[in-house]
Amino acid sequence: MGEKYSGEFYCVKCKEKRTTEGDVVISENGRRMAKGICPECGTKLNRILGKA
Repeated sequence: MGEKYSGEFYCVKCKEKRTTEGDVVISENGRRMAKGICPECGTKLNRILGKA
Protein backbone atom coordinates (compact mmCIF):
# COMPACT_ATOMS: atom_id res chain seq x y z
CA MET A 1 0.00 0.00 0.00
CA GLY A 2 1.37 3.44 -0.96
CA GLU A 3 1.81 6.49 1.18
CA LYS A 4 -1.20 8.82 1.65
CA TYR A 5 -1.32 12.60 2.05
CA SER A 6 -4.24 14.33 3.73
CA GLY A 7 -4.42 18.11 3.59
CA GLU A 8 -5.12 21.13 1.43
CA PHE A 9 -4.86 21.22 -2.35
CA TYR A 10 -5.58 24.21 -4.60
CA CYS A 11 -8.28 23.52 -7.20
CA VAL A 12 -7.61 25.53 -10.37
CA LYS A 13 -11.16 25.08 -11.66
CA CYS A 14 -12.90 26.17 -8.42
CA LYS A 15 -10.13 28.70 -7.57
CA GLU A 16 -10.27 27.65 -3.90
CA LYS A 17 -8.35 25.50 -1.46
CA ARG A 18 -9.93 22.10 -0.87
CA THR A 19 -9.18 19.63 1.91
CA THR A 20 -8.97 16.06 0.63
CA GLU A 21 -6.82 12.93 0.64
CA GLY A 22 -4.48 11.77 -2.11
CA ASP A 23 -1.75 9.29 -3.01
CA VAL A 24 1.93 10.27 -2.80
CA VAL A 25 3.92 9.58 -6.00
CA ILE A 26 7.46 10.38 -7.14
CA SER A 27 7.71 12.63 -10.21
CA GLU A 28 10.25 12.22 -13.00
CA ASN A 29 12.59 14.81 -11.47
CA GLY A 30 12.56 13.14 -8.02
CA ARG A 31 10.01 15.30 -6.21
CA ARG A 32 7.25 13.89 -4.04
CA MET A 33 3.78 14.88 -5.23
CA ALA A 34 0.35 14.24 -3.80
CA LYS A 35 -2.40 13.55 -6.33
CA GLY A 36 -6.06 13.73 -5.38
CA ILE A 37 -9.51 14.60 -6.72
CA CYS A 38 -11.54 17.73 -5.90
CA PRO A 39 -14.60 16.77 -3.82
CA GLU A 40 -16.67 19.58 -5.42
CA CYS A 41 -15.99 19.40 -9.18
CA GLY A 42 -14.01 16.16 -9.70
CA THR A 43 -10.90 17.83 -11.17
CA LYS A 44 -7.52 16.18 -10.58
CA LEU A 45 -5.45 17.98 -7.93
CA ASN A 46 -1.65 18.03 -7.51
CA ARG A 47 0.48 19.28 -4.64
CA ILE A 48 4.28 19.28 -4.61
CA LEU A 49 5.60 18.03 -1.25
CA GLY A 50 9.39 18.18 -1.74
CA LYS A 51 12.25 15.96 -2.81
CA ALA A 52 12.24 12.29 -1.82
